[in-house]
Amino acid sequence: MASLPVPDCFADQPPIAGEVARGVTRLFCRQDLFAICEVPLPNGRRADMMAIDSKGQLTIVEIKVSRADLVGDGKWTDYLEYCDRFYWAVPQALASILDEDRYLPGEAGLLVADRYDAAIIRDAAHRPLAPARRKAELLRFARRAARRLSAQIDPTLGFGS
Repeated sequence: MASLPVPDCFADQPPIAGEVARGVTRLFCRQDLFAICEVPLPNGRRADMMAIDSKGQLTIVEIKVSRADLVGDGKWTDYLEYCDRFYWAVPQALASILDEDRYLPGEAGLLVADRYDAAIIRDAAHRPLAPARRKAELLRFARRAARRLSAQIDPTLGFGS
């Protein structure tokens, strides 16, 4: 059986990270959300995935594929001010850890994913962005996506992420 493609932006990560991203992308597409990966935020952090829906609402997904990476992550709350919804995306084996209070189960959603698909285990709380922040983030998202598409058309343009 041929290997399934994973997003290029996860090429330097363990293969399972790209597989989780692929599963999340499939789930999101069915829900009319479209994501890009490795999205730098104004606060210096970088979201693993950011998706936009038809209403212009933004969702950030933080992918964790090992217990050590999940337990050692103290920066994830810095993403909350840049999205309407926040999800963890993990392989099945890590899902139970995310019920702990420190992962804000009342706020952060939980996706379990593999290379084929993902399932929403816990929906994320909806925390609407302020209008000015929403406008700035939507423009940043759109321009980043357009730059990436332009670089696919002509790689000599030298656009980064």
